[in-house]
Amino acid sequence: MFNSISSKPTILKVAVVATFVAALAISPLAVAQEHEHGKDAAASKEVTGEVVDMMCYVDHNAVGEKHGQACGAKCIKSGGPAGIVSEGKAYLVVGEHKPINDQLAEYCGKNVTVKGKIAERGGIAMIENAEIVKK
Repeated sequence: MFNSISSKPTILKVAVVATFVAALAISPLAVAQEHEHGKDAAASKEVTGEVVDMMCYVDHNAVGEKHGQACGAKCIKSGGPAGIVSEGKAYLVVGEHKPINDQLAEYCGKNVTVKGKIAERGGIAMIENAEIVKK
């Protein structure tokens, strides 16, 4: 009545399924590696601008050395978000998956150059894996 086809998997079918399963198992590792280390070091850029306490900057445009040393440095040392304003654009600045507030606080209200990967989403710009460039 019916054509009899063997229900035993062929070697080719097994190889295809094994390859597909292996690719699914390995792909999250590749994505995690890319996220942690970036696509390549060439994506790093330098940005020079004024270090600001992002809370005061966004709330009431607090900039300048007077605010930076009186209030901004305290806010950054207390864990408030740190940023850099360069050519009218504000960037949130973070280290390698952690804040670098202790390093940036002393520069609040002053110009500094940082190097890192620029990322933007939803209108927010960020410099990640940032490090202060000593000149």
